Amino acid sequence: MENYYIKTNRTFTNIRKYGWIFTVLVAIGGLWEPKLGLLVIFIMAGLTTTSFFTGRYWCGNFCPHGSLFDRITMPISLNKKIPQFLKSKFMVTGFFLFFMYNFSRKVINVSKFWGTYDFFDKLGFVFVTTYLMVLVTGGLFAILVNPRTWCQFCPMGTIQKLSHALGRAVGVANKAEKKVTIENLDKCHACGKCSRVCPFQLTPYLEFGENNQFNDINCIKCATCVENCPANILSLRTEDEAIELKEKVSTKGYENRQKIKAKISDIKDLGKDIKEYTFSFVSPKKVDYRAGQFILIKIQDKPKAFRAYSISSFNEDSTKLSVIIKKVEKGYGTNIIFNDFKIGDIVELEGPMGDELVIDDSAEKILFIGNGIGITPFIGLSKEALMKNPSIKDVKLLDGQRYEDEFLYKSYFESLDEKEKKFQYIPVVSRDKTSSIRKGYVTHVLEDMDLEGYKVYICGSKNMIVDSYNILLDRGVKKEDIFYESEERISIKN
Repeated sequence: MENYYIKTNRTFTNIRKYGWIFTVLVAIGGLWEPKLGLLVIFIMAGLTTTSFFTGRYWCGNFCPHGSLFDRITMPISLNKKIPQFLKSKFMVTGFFLFFMYNFSRKVINVSKFWGTYDFFDKLGFVFVTTYLMVLVTGGLFAILVNPRTWCQFCPMGTIQKLSHALGRAVGVANKAEKKVTIENLDKCHACGKCSRVCPFQLTPYLEFGENNQFNDINCIKCATCVENCPANILSLRTEDEAIELKEKVSTKGYENRQKIKAKISDIKDLGKDIKEYTFSFVSPKKVDYRAGQFILIKIQDKPKAFRAYSISSFNEDSTKLSVIIKKVEKGYGTNIIFNDFKIGDIVELEGPMGDELVIDDSAEKILFIGNGIGITPFIGLSKEALMKNPSIKDVKLLDGQRYEDEFLYKSYFESLDEKEKKFQYIPVVSRDKTSSIRKGYVTHVLEDMDLEGYKVYICGSKNMIVDSYNILLDRGVKKEDIFYESEERISIKN
């Protein structure tokens, strides 16, 4: 089984990338120039002040030690689950009292030298040795357990929580604090990725509360979950901003989301590491869905986690659906599905969800563009467009793969091409030099096509979607006529 927790970039600003230099400068350089330790006083003042308004925001965005753990130790960390004991109130409170006692004792001893030449050197050295202790102890925890292990019981973190509690008590933090916020709970894939990338191993997707905000006091607002959310529905917002978002966000395509008990009625091998799973509904016995939507498949209970897959089947009688899954190397979810799911198993589904690829009923000319496993939704969409849309005059499908043996449902699309005058199937291979199929990428075909009047639906790799989107705009296709979906986070700025 792959490690549940994922190593990912957490350093989105220069402060987070290079703040660790300050830690090394004080902890190591301070051994020769003790006055460097006095700089830590400004760090303590900064974290205490900011936490009054924003909670543990400092930990995730400005802390020099946090930068060290995320930037330097992350690549070599074992990245294991943080022991619950180190997060316990007993540990946090006990270590805070122990630390403050020893720190205060050292400062009091140094105060005897007030007014002497050595005072600032001796006071600075107290901070230097403290920083060195955190560098060594926290560094070992970071490598042998998890990068942010030390942060679970860090005394400065406790100070931030105390300051934040005061800020909330006087009503300041309630308005100023930005929390992880979800657009709408119905849009959550419940994939658990926000938890898997969280430095503190928190579980936002299971704990969103009032106004769709994550209220855990230990959240350091580092935005790692925001950057990694597959559904792109997380953000950092104040309470007022969250309320405004909640009121204006559209839930089109998610109105029929429901819990579904289903039985695996068929599993087909479609190629190397690619399988088609068919689920027959048990309860409820019928579920209405449209081609182009996706479904969630539960992969585990603790912690609860699902995986989202595009529906590949055409809805004939609402009693079953199919999805095509490609096994991902070191993929946590696909390994569970490929290894554990068997015909006859009862599984939990949620959905149907999404409207990005659902066909506009007014469309007369449609262009589908897919590559890799992204061709999956167009199996059902092609049939739906031809059978359920009487206004359709023309449907084209561009299917890009690397090699000829990677095409999915190629014979089905070719048969559809022969039977339906309105349908044209255009396969393209990018690397197969021996194939008789047209060489190149789907973007090459796009550049030569007449695109006037088409509504375009795209699914596949991030690069293909971005390149296709830009070509379509250059060729005169309107933004409102381009629809896309990808498993990767995409930000198109055009």
